[in-house]
Amino acid sequence: MPRPSESREAPPTEGDDLASTGLRCEPHLPDHSLRQGEHWIYPSDAVRARSSYLRWPSWQRWGRRRRRPKVRRKCRRGRLRASSTTSGVRGVSSDDVAAVAHGRLGRAFSSINGIVTTINGAQLLALAHNPNILSIVPDAPVAPAGLEEASLWRPAIGATRVAPLLGWGKLPAIAIVDSGVDSTRTQDFGSRIVASVNLNSDNPNATGDAEGHGTMVAGIAAGASPSYPGVVPTAPIVSVRTADANGASHMSDVIAACDWILKNQSAYNIRVANLSLVSEAQSSFVNDPLDAAVEKLWFHGVVVVAAAGNFGQPGGVSMTHAPGNDPFVITVGALDTNGTLGTADDVAAPWSAYGHTGDGFRKPDISAPGRWIVAPVPLAATLPAAAPARIVSPGYMWMSGTSLSAPMVSGAADAVLGLHPGWTPGQVKSALMQTASPLPAIGDGAGGAGELNAAQALRLSGPSDADAALERFVGDSGFDGAAWEQGATDWSATDWSATDWSATDWSATDWSATDWSATDWSATAWLP
Repeated sequence: MPRPSESREAPPTEGDDLASTGLRCEPHLPDHSLRQGEHWIYPSDAVRARSSYLRWPSWQRWGRRRRRPKVRRKCRRGRLRASSTTSGVRGVSSDDVAAVAHGRLGRAFSSINGIVTTINGAQLLALAHNPNILSIVPDAPVAPAGLEEASLWRPAIGATRVAPLLGWGKLPAIAIVDSGVDSTRTQDFGSRIVASVNLNSDNPNATGDAEGHGTMVAGIAAGASPSYPGVVPTAPIVSVRTADANGASHMSDVIAACDWILKNQSAYNIRVANLSLVSEAQSSFVNDPLDAAVEKLWFHGVVVVAAAGNFGQPGGVSMTHAPGNDPFVITVGALDTNGTLGTADDVAAPWSAYGHTGDGFRKPDISAPGRWIVAPVPLAATLPAAAPARIVSPGYMWMSGTSLSAPMVSGAADAVLGLHPGWTPGQVKSALMQTASPLPAIGDGAGGAGELNAAQALRLSGPSDADAALERFVGDSGFDGAAWEQGATDWSATDWSATDWSATDWSATDWSATDWSATDWSATAWLP
């Protein structure tokens, strides 16, 4: 990230009343202008160029309770400026927010009541006192979830049996929110890239896919190459570019992508959005603006699939990075199949992130192969130039990562919606999780509900609703985080016996191929 030019505004002094703002000045912190939960701000050229002021109640909450950190009043003198995205409480429009921000205005969003603005330290303090500003979070860098089984993944997840079950009728479109999709690769996509838009604020005039990541993701979900086909080779593709040649996006760019998808959903029949990216900022889904934006898509009938990330550690990690920390979206982990079709020896890839979010939800929800995946890539892009030894044939290379596992689930979700267009995102998520293949070698939740089984998901005619436990907190304005925090954080009090599982038609499912004896249900995390 480029550093901002030095501001001419004077910083708050020791005499300023910082105690009521919940801000803390720190001269010797890592290079971030703001930190979620505590909102660190510090002087001069150490301040990042972009930070975000977004959504949800006045002070961000970490976990289940509000935090207003203590203030270190002796702040080092220097100049403060941050480019930010600001949003307000329900009923407050983006124009209202802009009026109180008093900064250099940039984007205004529709999926959330927010704007991008550049403000100085004094303006920041004024916003902190304003009751109509809901939360302050950094416009954190958003990076691809990462990259590291060539063709084995297709039969492993049942993709080779999707066509006979589906019949390749008319499928909804899959939006690929990434570095772009190379439309010149007609051998992979034909004329199925029905729309392409660039929302990268650093390179607004760029075209195509300079990195290669987005083209690989699209190829896995919906490529049609005879040698390396995707899950649904006839699905329409919508390319929504947010990343540059190095795979870097701003959070505000990704929110803008959600805006664009929401506005153009009907025009292109977009029912699935793949986000193989992870925010660098840690957050609660209750007040994270990116989570709010993907939830808006979800509540409007778009299945959102997110990569779990490649920051896993033995024993699990804190899954507090949007959008994969959101309980509504389908978060996908990566598996190592050990070169076999059966799941008995499958293990979680050592770098595949898993664990609990700060709000208590276990992630990932489901897993798919993620090692040595071959997919199409523009030869002039960054990835093949950086790793030429991984090119397996002209225009194709292998990589690894949860970024490549997520589009397998996106393709399967698209196939399910092609067969059942009336299903909600919660029903699609439930169908994929209910029919996932058991992973007996994984006993700590690292594989979620199991390995994706696309063919079995298509045979299921009546799934439950994965959103059932959260739906009472969803209203016309979206998810009511305050009500959820007050009454739903203690999941032990939830009466799951009230769920009507009888509506599920299991008779259409071919369970004979599943070895249930090897399944350790005690380790399966279907719910938070």
